[in-house]
Amino acid sequence: MKTAIWLYLFLFVAFFDLHAQYPILTPFAISLGAAPSFIGLIMGIYSITHLPGNLIASVYVDKLGSRLFIVGSLLLAGGILLVQSVVTDPWQLLILRSIAGFVLAFLSPACLSLLARLSSDISQQGKLMAGNGLVHTLASVLSPAAGAILVAKLGFTKTFLVLGWLLIVTAILAFFFIKEKKFAKADMTTPIPTHHAPVGMKILPGSDTSVKKMRWNIFLIPIGLSCSLGILTFELPLMAGNTGSIMTTGLLFTVLSIGSLITLCMLFVNKYNPAVRTILGTLALSLLYFVLAADLPVPFMLLLLLIGMSKGVVFPALSHWLIQLSDGSKYGRTFSMLSIATSIGSFLGPFLAGQVRDLISPYFIAFVVLFIALAFNAIPPKAKPSLSSNIS
Repeated sequence: MKTAIWLYLFLFVAFFDLHAQYPILTPFAISLGAAPSFIGLIMGIYSITHLPGNLIASVYVDKLGSRLFIVGSLLLAGGILLVQSVVTDPWQLLILRSIAGFVLAFLSPACLSLLARLSSDISQQGKLMAGNGLVHTLASVLSPAAGAILVAKLGFTKTFLVLGWLLIVTAILAFFFIKEKKFAKADMTTPIPTHHAPVGMKILPGSDTSVKKMRWNIFLIPIGLSCSLGILTFELPLMAGNTGSIMTTGLLFTVLSIGSLITLCMLFVNKYNPAVRTILGTLALSLLYFVLAADLPVPFMLLLLLIGMSKGVVFPALSHWLIQLSDGSKYGRTFSMLSIATSIGSFLGPFLAGQVRDLISPYFIAFVVLFIALAFNAIPPKAKPSLSSNIS
């Protein structure tokens, strides 16, 4: 498990670096003279350029392994941040963000694929996915405030330089400390992992666990999730109640991440049916966005905390569910499809919010998108024909 520990460490640094940009990108774009609609395009283009990278990753992560893509993504992303520190025009920022979107498209499928291959036991794989979610959330709790503090102390230029060099150093360390060969050889030649059923499910004999049984409408859920979170990420810095302070924006993102951390620390949740956890968590998110859209008298900080808690339930559960639906030799393809769905939603969220925020609450768009995803997945498809629900 040394590889898992090293991978979690590098993931923490990478996520910390990337999330530290969330509260500062919008003010930075405004300082360059970008309008809100153009800012939505800047944030959305990052996700659109994810798509070709995800498609490439879906083929080559399984063939070439994860290490090459992890190191390459981190190294190139760090270089892009160094260049980003000297941009003077919104169009330059748009171009750099589009390149960064392509480069970082390989990181998530490669990391998740490597984590999944560290064990052939599907229950252990679920725990590894939960660990990934925990590391991601820990980084996102600290990084928004850290990014805001860096900008307040150093300014935009030096902040991007610091974040860029941090990614480059992480890439160099990952090159030396991430070991993959023994896992790739063992697991890629063993297509079907060992299955231990989660609570509320049982294993039936003589079943087929092929990825061909996957119902692709499941990917509407990550589209809806990333779209709604993209809307929230776009709206927080522009809130009427936010006086424009980067520190205030960082605090709001931190509250959101603390909510995720709370549920991710409830390790007993991972024992339950991941399909049910995904559906219930998505339902909770949609209702919370409806409360935001309706402007009901609920404290905003409480809503952010609850959204974060729901997010902390859904994302590890969704990854675990996809592992159950996947052929054990095609984790790269499965997680690349997940990244593609996430990229589509992440583009639609900020783009739609930037276009319609003067006509309708963007939070209502988030509510509608989540409910459409639920409508196609209201009755969770069997995670695999070998699993049937025992929940009364």
